[in-house]
Amino acid sequence: MSIKLLPDSVANQIAAGEVVQRPASVVKELLENAIDAGADKITLLVKDAGKTLIQVMDNGIGMSEEDAILSVKRHATSKIFGIEDIFNLHTMGFRGEALASISAVSQFELKTRRDEDEVSFVLRLDGKKVEKAHENQERPGTSISVKNLFFNIPARRNFLKSDNVENRHISEAFQQTALANPEISFVYHNNDREVYNLPSANFKQRIIQLFGKKFDQRLVPLKEETEIVNISGFIGKPEYATLKRSEQFFMVNGRFIKSPYLHHAVMLAYDDLLNKDSIPQYFIRLTVAPDQIDVNVHPTKTEVKFVEERSIYAILRTIVRQSLGKFNIAPSLDFERESVFDSPFDRTRTVKIPGISVDPSYNPFEGGSGSSRALREQFERVEEMMRLSGDEIKPMGKEDVKPSQLNISEGEETSKESPIIQLHNKFILTHIKTGFMIIDQHRAHQRILFDRFRSKKSDVTNCQQLLFPISLDLNPADLELINGMKKELEKLGFSIERIGKDSISINGIPTGCREENATSVLESMVGSYRDNKDWEAEKLSENLAMSLARSMSIKAGVHLSEKEMEDIVDRLFASDMPYSLPGGKPIVITIALEELDKRFKY
Repeated sequence: MSIKLLPDSVANQIAAGEVVQRPASVVKELLENAIDAGADKITLLVKDAGKTLIQVMDNGIGMSEEDAILSVKRHATSKIFGIEDIFNLHTMGFRGEALASISAVSQFELKTRRDEDEVSFVLRLDGKKVEKAHENQERPGTSISVKNLFFNIPARRNFLKSDNVENRHISEAFQQTALANPEISFVYHNNDREVYNLPSANFKQRIIQLFGKKFDQRLVPLKEETEIVNISGFIGKPEYATLKRSEQFFMVNGRFIKSPYLHHAVMLAYDDLLNKDSIPQYFIRLTVAPDQIDVNVHPTKTEVKFVEERSIYAILRTIVRQSLGKFNIAPSLDFERESVFDSPFDRTRTVKIPGISVDPSYNPFEGGSGSSRALREQFERVEEMMRLSGDEIKPMGKEDVKPSQLNISEGEETSKESPIIQLHNKFILTHIKTGFMIIDQHRAHQRILFDRFRSKKSDVTNCQQLLFPISLDLNPADLELINGMKKELEKLGFSIERIGKDSISINGIPTGCREENATSVLESMVGSYRDNKDWEAEKLSENLAMSLARSMSIKAGVHLSEKEMEDIVDRLFASDMPYSLPGGKPIVITIALEELDKRFKY
């Protein structure tokens, strides 16, 4: 076996695998190049989710003919001349691989003109073929067209996801770049339809442009300057925190980054202010000296390392917490102020010491109302259950419990004679012949609704029409998502129509959905769709049904009557799979009688 040098065309195609993972990778690289060119107006055109065309046009400084030819060569860059320059970068790109990689796997065209040039220079590459020309171009700037991405690597093209999935990745890349550069005007067209038209703005205005007017009242400003890092931006008020994982942004020196470490600092600052699993919105900009950060961690340049990482973590956590306290959102102590002056007090007034009366013979479980007696009975039923340790509880599998053990026969409902109680407004307890079982009321109802939604076909009977339609304002990206999932939403019972550039009208909602919850349910489904960008078309219906069931199901903390609990149990065990949710989370846990005997040492 002999070692040979790879031809440039093959080497470029291999290198493209690191830089060009999907159409969104091309969008990111081209937008960043336009920013580095000094453009203040950038237009993005996309067709067929970037598979047919990705075009970025800017009004930057343009390139000379010589620079344009070099720009598609590997390791050609205008940013680095020595190793020390890597640690003193003030631009977006620097590797010198982006255009070389993109042009190696597409039908590539570059048009560019400087202010001092009379005509533009055009460079076209089609695999191995190179064509050069000169054409008239009205304004200085550069236009790059990437057509038929991966046309010469069919295997890579086959691995691309559906148009909906790829469009969501493109939208995310556009949002990240536009948010980090609010002073630049951006326009985005998808299949000849305008998605975004963002004029130059300040940072808060850009957030509202991208994510909707509702954010105007949801954000708290953040600002602090230190010797290590300058921090500015906005954080969301705790009451607006959601399960969405797509409205959290860090930008360092004008570059979007992903940092679980810094995210943890923000979440720690919100400690005790959020519901479980809720995530606040945040849009945080950090500025550090270029030599205090390494952006050369990953080819996509979205992961970075800080020299003073632990200090930045501590500063960020403190600043977020202080901002929440400053705007009366989180408790904040003022140690400079005497609390004695908080309330007026008349020193001449005689103070009467309050007396306390106690009835030592009172017993809340004797006599009194029926609720007291019911409380006593319920307490007696579960007292010994609460003594059980966690290692004596196991999830119930379908193979573990037969219908006869649940006091039911095949196809028959649970026996109404079994005692059934609710524990902490969260769990349903009922006995079976071999012991007793605990049912998570939220997951049980979720399974019931999921089975119902999954079995529905597109039919008007699934939808309850609203007498007064509900208007909902959405940001352009979410409107695009709803457009892509409209057929599936209709199958689930929603009736939606576009009524303006940034609004929809909800004319009908799924049967069983409360009208006052309609907007939050729909927004939750859109958020789930947005956060799970790799949901494929064949599983979209199932995933949306699960999201809708999660939004509409009875939550922990809701009190249920005995009849409501019985109804849930009956409908749960009518399911083909009552024991767990899709994904494996258990719904039912059983504790065997022998475990109780063991616990009481019989």
